[in-house]
Amino acid sequence: MTQKPETKKLTLASALRLEFAIIGLGIVALFMIFQPFSLTVFSLGCGLVVVAALVNNLLPLAEVGTPVRKIFWAATVVFLIFFTALLVSIVAAHLYGLFFLKAPTVSLLVSAPPAKPFWAQPLVWGIAAIDFVLWLVVKRLAGKT
Repeated sequence: MTQKPETKKLTLASALRLEFAIIGLGIVALFMIFQPFSLTVFSLGCGLVVVAALVNNLLPLAEVGTPVRKIFWAATVVFLIFFTALLVSIVAAHLYGLFFLKAPTVSLLVSAPPAKPFWAQPLVWGIAAIDFVLWLVVKRLAGKT
């Protein structure tokens, strides 16, 4: 007879740590935005606010007895939605520029090479790779539940 492995669940201490970490992430992001010293820290704070807003979706799961696998599953789905929306927004911005904006006929920089199309940018391929991996993780996790 095979026994089902015991699933790890949140204890009171780990649930509180998760809750404080989620809320603390948002507070740190706000401090990074409203500090007057560095534009780099401000920029990182702007990105961190978006991540903190997404991670706030995990707050209802920060309860005693919640399986850790369920939290991992929810976090994977949240970030999958984020990266999919990011890809769709990049494509939509490109199509908007393609159909509604007329490119200038002259260049102010004579020696500047033309910009690569959006689909050839490393950032877009990195986002697409992360999105693909997250889709695979969700598919695998969906098969196990």
